[in-house]
Amino acid sequence: MSAGEGTASDVSPPSDRIDPRVLKICAVVLLGPLMAQMDATVVSVSLSTIGHELGASIDAAQWIIGGYLLALALMLPLNAWLVDRLGAKRLYLACFAAFTLASVLCGSASTLAGLVGARVLQGAAGGLLAPMAQMMVARIAGRHMARMIGYSAMPVLLAPIVGPSVAGAILKYADWPWLFYVNLPIGVLAVLLAAWLLPRDERMPAAQRRAFDFVGFVLLSPGLAAMLYGFDHLRDPGGVAFGLAGVALLGAFAWHAARRKSRALIDLRLFRIRVFAVAATTQCLANAATFAGQLLMPLFLVAGRGFTPTHAGLLLAPMGVGMLCVSPAMGYLTERFGCRAVAAGGALLTLASTLPILWMSSGRFSSALMGACLLARGAGQGATGVPTLSAGYAAVPRDQLPLATTAANIVQRVGGPVGTTVLAIVVATTAGGRLPSVPGAFTTPFVALIALHLLVFAAATRLPIRIPQPAAAGRP
Repeated sequence: MSAGEGTASDVSPPSDRIDPRVLKICAVVLLGPLMAQMDATVVSVSLSTIGHELGASIDAAQWIIGGYLLALALMLPLNAWLVDRLGAKRLYLACFAAFTLASVLCGSASTLAGLVGARVLQGAAGGLLAPMAQMMVARIAGRHMARMIGYSAMPVLLAPIVGPSVAGAILKYADWPWLFYVNLPIGVLAVLLAAWLLPRDERMPAAQRRAFDFVGFVLLSPGLAAMLYGFDHLRDPGGVAFGLAGVALLGAFAWHAARRKSRALIDLRLFRIRVFAVAATTQCLANAATFAGQLLMPLFLVAGRGFTPTHAGLLLAPMGVGMLCVSPAMGYLTERFGCRAVAAGGALLTLASTLPILWMSSGRFSSALMGACLLARGAGQGATGVPTLSAGYAAVPRDQLPLATTAANIVQRVGGPVGTTVLAIVVATTAGGRLPSVPGAFTTPFVALIALHLLVFAAATRLPIRIPQPAAAGRP
């Protein structure tokens, strides 16, 4: 053998270890969506307490959440354009600092109007944190895309589990403003760490920056907010009008974006990338099924089975535990078995674990069986999301990731209100417009939920067998 030749053992395979610097960046980036998700959970749990302290009815207090969500929907389409103009690091630091400042304003509010206004500012900043985090993780993940997405899901999954306990502890020993003031030290620390650890922005030449699509923004942002509001209030005449107006504005944006192509606020040609389109559809359906289940399960336990809210909350806890347990292994499983097998397997597990609950709606109820089913549902939902997101982002050219994360987040967020609206209509129709008070009244809604899970499974089977190699820069 000549000196220039080598054996197979001389060729070292690429290291399977993730660069510690990448892990540090990922940890810092995820503090933003973690704090935003924790804040949303804490406020939802404490809504009645805050409303009582401010002398507001529950209907009025709902705007504490509603204002946040609408502001989030209005700002979300701006993510890609702002990244082009400011850079990822600068935009992340600005959003995190603004979210922290808005938290202080929320705590210092003395009226409902002041609190809602501060929450709108929070939503405007917090709405960009999740897509920004996903984009930055996808940029640095490389061939470890599935593993990094799996790790990145863990902190966000902690929020629904830890949030109620944090809210309870704060309200036990302090007044409700401390629900927001607690964000101040976390926010300051996170901004300092992000300024220190996040890589510097790559300077984009002025000639390559996209001009602001003002018409697209006027159509897309109000259209998205109106549609989400309309879906959430579909049983009211005003909600139907808002929903129709939102759909019309989104249709007009689709026509506008098809004409402007790459100059549009969101380049719809991204959905010509088959893997990305399938991943976005799967995520939308999965989000619809998840939110529909979150509506139906507590309703079934409290109204149908007569459990107290505290007891029902304990029974529902295994679902979050299931999602948290599977997330660390999702990267390895996806790399080992492929994204289609893992995502479709997770969708099938979620479907299968719902069938015993359907049987319990008309048969004998078992708390142990309910807990086991919810644990499996959480595991299945966690197994569906990670490989789906990983495949979608890997199929998009790197320079198109800001647009892709914005488009995927918009499609995903539409799924939630659609799922809850469908289930709410089914529940109301089955019970004759009244709140169901017997377990058997939930049989038809559970059948509808299972139908949603079947759609998720069908979409997941269209994913590629393996996650594609991260796409090079270039237009879709």
